[in-house]
Amino acid sequence: MVRRAAVDRWGVEDWQHVHHPARAEHRLARHSAAPVTGDHHRTDGAQDETPSAEPLLPDAVRARVTALAVDLFPGLGPDVLPAQLRRFAQFTPARRARLAGPAVVAQLAADPVFRERLAERAVEAAGPLGAAVAAGTPPGAADPVEVAALAYLARPSHWTTLVEAASATVVAAAESEQVQAAARQVERLTEQLERARVNAKADADKLRSDLAAVRAEADELRARVRELSKALRDSEQDVRRLTDAVSTERGRVAAASSTSDAEIRRLRSRLADAERELELAKSASRAGRVTDEARLWLLLETIGNATQGLRRELAVAPPDTLPGDAIAASAAAAAGSRTKAGGQLWAADDPARLDQLLGLPRVHLVIDGYNVTKTGFPGIALEQQRTRLLAGLAGLAAQTNAEITVVFDGAGRPPAAPGSPRGVRVIFSPPGETADEVIRRLVRAEPKGRPVVVVSSDKEVADGIRRAGAYAVPSVVLVRRLDRA
Repeated sequence: MVRRAAVDRWGVEDWQHVHHPARAEHRLARHSAAPVTGDHHRTDGAQDETPSAEPLLPDAVRARVTALAVDLFPGLGPDVLPAQLRRFAQFTPARRARLAGPAVVAQLAADPVFRERLAERAVEAAGPLGAAVAAGTPPGAADPVEVAALAYLARPSHWTTLVEAASATVVAAAESEQVQAAARQVERLTEQLERARVNAKADADKLRSDLAAVRAEADELRARVRELSKALRDSEQDVRRLTDAVSTERGRVAAASSTSDAEIRRLRSRLADAERELELAKSASRAGRVTDEARLWLLLETIGNATQGLRRELAVAPPDTLPGDAIAASAAAAAGSRTKAGGQLWAADDPARLDQLLGLPRVHLVIDGYNVTKTGFPGIALEQQRTRLLAGLAGLAAQTNAEITVVFDGAGRPPAAPGSPRGVRVIFSPPGETADEVIRRLVRAEPKGRPVVVVSSDKEVADGIRRAGAYAVPSVVLVRRLDRA
C-alpha cells in the first residue's frame, strides 16, 4: 500500500527513477544543478512556492537517521550544533543515541541549515553510496534503510520518493517476513494437525480395540452371572432342605436329650447312694486301722523303752567278737594250733566298726575334737589340727547321712571362729566348761532310742556315755577312717 501511494503521488517516472536509474537518467540530469535542499523542484526548473511535507519515516529509517546524526556530533563545532543539542555531544555514542534521538529528529525537521550541514558530513562519511544518493542515483543493491536515511538528510531531487520507496521496501520486507513466519506457522500447525490426526486415528483404533475387549469381558461376566445365579438358586434349595433336616434332627436330639437327662438323674442318684455307702465303709475301716495302729505303736514303744532301759542298765557295747569266734578260738587252743582265730567281728581299732555304727538310722556322731587331733596328728599347731579334722569330717558328712558334731575346748578358741564345713557342726565349750561336759550334755539331750556315737579315747568320757546309752569309739578309729577316705 505504501508503494502504491508513492507511485500515485510522484508518478510512474519518479518510481522508475528510484528502481530503474537508466530509464530516468535524463530526468536526473536536469535536476543535477539544483542545490541539495529540502525544497521540491518542478520538472520545468521552477521552484515550488511551498516546501514539501515531511514524510512519515519508518522506525528503522528514523533510528538510522538518528544514529548518523549523533555519530557526527563530535565533529560539529558549537556554531553548527544547535544549543539544545550541545549537551549531548559529550555523551557516549550509545547514550547519545538513546537520549538525544527525539530531539535530533525534531531539530532536523525544524532546522534546514543544521540538516544541510549534517548532510554534507554524512554524505562525505558514506563515501560512494553517499555521493550516489546525493546525486539521486542510489545503487539498486544498496540497503534501502541506509539510502532512505541519507536521502532524508541530503534531500536530493525526488528525495521523498527515495524515502517512501525505501519505506515501502522495509514494510514489504517486514510483511514478507510476517508472511514467511505465518507460512512457517501454518506449516507447523499443519504438521501438528497431521500428527493430531494420526494420534486421533491411533487413539480411535485403541478405543475400538478396548471397546471390543470390554464387550467380550461383559459377555463373559453375563455368562458368569447366569452361572452364579443358577448356583445360588441351587444353594438356596439345598439350604432349605438342610434347614428342614436340621429341624427334624433337633427334635430328635431334644427327645433323646430329655431321655438322657432322666437317665443321668437316676444314675447320679445311684452314684450318690454308692458314695455314701463307700464313705461309711471308709469311716469304719479308718476307725479299725487307727485302733490297730495305736495298739502297734503302744507295743513297739513298750519294747523300745524296755530295750533302751536294759542297754542303759547293762551298759552293753557292740561286741568285738561273735559267739562263733569264741568256739573257733577254743578249738584252736585244744588242737595246739598257733593260728590266730580269724573270725573276730572287729578289731578294737577297725574303721569298719565305725562304718557299721554310722549306718544306723538317724545316727548322731559326736567327736571330742582335740582328743582326735592330738591322737592323729599331734605335731602341728592347733589351728592346723582343727582345719585338717574339719576337712576330713566334711568328706565323711558327704558320704553318710549322719549328723556330725565336733566339740573343742574353749580354752583354745581362736579370735575369729572358723567356718563350719557343710554338714558339720562346730562347738567350742563356753568359759568354765570343758569339752567333755559339753559332749555329755549333747548325749543327754538326744531322745531315748536315737543312736549316738561318741569318738573319744578318754576312758572317763567313754564310760559315762555308755551308761547314757551311747556308743563309744576310740579316736584312732576315726583317724584311720578319715585316712582311708
